[in-house]
Amino acid sequence: MAKLQTSAAAALQDLLHDGMTLAVGGFGLSGIPADLIDSVRDSGVKDLTVVSNNMGVDGKGLGVLIEAGQVRKVIASYVGENKLFAEQYLSGLLEVEFTPQGTLAERLRAGGAGIPAFYTRTGVGTLVAEGKPLEVFDGVTYVQERGIVADVALVHAHTADTDGNLIYRYTARNFNPVVATAGVVTIAEAEYITEPGTLDPNHIVTPGVYVQRLVQANARVKDIEQRTVRTRAEAMPVPA
Repeated sequence: MAKLQTSAAAALQDLLHDGMTLAVGGFGLSGIPADLIDSVRDSGVKDLTVVSNNMGVDGKGLGVLIEAGQVRKVIASYVGENKLFAEQYLSGLLEVEFTPQGTLAERLRAGGAGIPAFYTRTGVGTLVAEGKPLEVFDGVTYVQERGIVADVALVHAHTADTDGNLIYRYTARNFNPVVATAGVVTIAEAEYITEPGTLDPNHIVTPGVYVQRLVQANARVKDIEQRTVRTRAEAMPVPA
């Protein structure tokens, strides 16, 4: 089956429906599948459950789905950079399931590996563990966390081949590999797409078996949430 699609909208065709669960790669604005997110917004699908580390910032990334009122529930580890997200959560318009960052990554990995649940010490004795089964192993209490399997997973890669093998670039790798395995259907957008057999197998992070559809990412400015670089004069003062 040919995986390469003509556009992000074509890649999502027949997959979106109200009330579905989307797992989305990225960390803030780094490594997000921006074209696919925009196409989800344009589709008008609603009552979404979105699984992602966070929801980007206002007006960018997953923030566009919040602004469009398409999200009902978020499973994430962080709220901070998106004011509208925080406002909707605090006002009760948006359900949020907070999950420690490492636990979220493991829940996605477990879902992709066919593991329905696992136990971790993280969150024991906190609100994170409320209502969840606890178990004692070797005298230590652990909380049960469920694996996550999404209806559709959206990821961004730096390089792909038309078989769907994916390579990520630096920190833009972040949550993308675990999200890619956790979807019943996984769609990848890639900045560079090449022919099969041209990628070094040792560099492939996500094997094509996990990817059902692929699309060429549009060239766009890569936004930075917060610039923290000092000016050269401050970093390297000139001796008197």
